Amino acid sequence: MVRNGVLSSFLLPETLYAEDVRAMMPSTIERYGIEEWRAIVMTNEIHGHLGIYSTLGAKMGLYALSLLDGEGEPDIESYAGTCPPISCLNDGLQISTGATLGHGLITVLDVAEKRVEAKMTRGGQSLRIALKSEYQQQIRDDIRHGVEQYGHTAPYWTYVRGLAIKYWAEWDRNKIFVVK
Repeated sequence: MVRNGVLSSFLLPETLYAEDVRAMMPSTIERYGIEEWRAIVMTNEIHGHLGIYSTLGAKMGLYALSLLDGEGEPDIESYAGTCPPISCLNDGLQISTGATLGHGLITVLDVAEKRVEAKMTRGGQSLRIALKSEYQQQIRDDIRHGVEQYGHTAPYWTYVRGLAIKYWAEWDRNKIFVVK
């Protein structure tokens, strides 16, 4: 179910999307549904750029909600910390679940090892969900390649955007996470 607080519908005309996003729009909506499309678009709009970890946060939140009983927003404990880039996961978790800082439903834990992982509780049921290690390794390898090739220049950020789009289009939320 697509939640919209202000809009009666979310699907905007394709011409309003950036060209690289527009190109993957039909196949991505067909593959993952309008709810994921909405969550990732909204996440990256508030996030300020199309990012890897913010996109993964939206996918993680939707997947966790599909596994938890009950209705409404969950309580979330995030292990992503408050320092980018991994902390960008928190933006996706908030948008995809409705468990926002403003609602007091997400706590970002100050853990020594920041990671793509969260604990969610809803309807008396809890789960811990994390990105599978092979996907974490893929991100590390891809980012290392980008830094080696571009440094932290404008072309690097274009490269990262391309990775975020690739992961969005190719990584199925039902397959990339492990539930602990």
